[in-house]
Amino acid sequence: MLDDTRLNEALELLGNLLADRNQPFEVLAIGGGALLLLGLSRRATADLDIVARRKRSGWTKSRPLPQELVQAVQDVARALGLETDKPWLNDGPSFLFEMGLPSGWESRTTMRQFGALTIELLGREDVIKLKLWAATDARAPERRARDVGDLRRLEPTRDDLLDALRWCAAKDGTTGFVQASGVLRILRKLGVVVDPNEEGQDNG
Repeated sequence: MLDDTRLNEALELLGNLLADRNQPFEVLAIGGGALLLLGLSRRATADLDIVARRKRSGWTKSRPLPQELVQAVQDVARALGLETDKPWLNDGPSFLFEMGLPSGWESRTTMRQFGALTIELLGREDVIKLKLWAATDARAPERRARDVGDLRRLEPTRDDLLDALRWCAAKDGTTGFVQASGVLRILRKLGVVVDPNEEGQDNG
């Protein structure tokens, strides 16, 4: 597992390796690892989720990561004893970029520099939306407690959660999302009681 110290150590080594090899990269990180880097959580994480990477033409989905970056990640894993079945820098959530991140996300990122590795971190309001979306995923109910815990750490206001609810409902695109997803129960766990008619329309 990667706590704040361990994650920063791995990223510093990765960035230095990439600098030595003249292989700069810029990536967009989300999830628990991003919360650690933002100082919004102390929960250790198995990996840092990368959802997109920057190319000359702009941002594109993270998967597949360039082989040069994959190799450097593997080298760091061997050096620090981070070798597991799942890479510690993981491109698995790239489908979220294809699905569409919240409108205007690029203007709300925070940048962290590690040698030749630039990491952009989604802004707090965007993380809240994605965490609520993840918590409603019926395919991974075992993750719900973790995602709800992360939401608590972000201390969202009622308006934050209503905004996230509207975004999730628009992304789902079905009229039965609110009832079928269990999102209202999730919001109640966060101390917010919402009328089913309050979800409104997508605001981007």
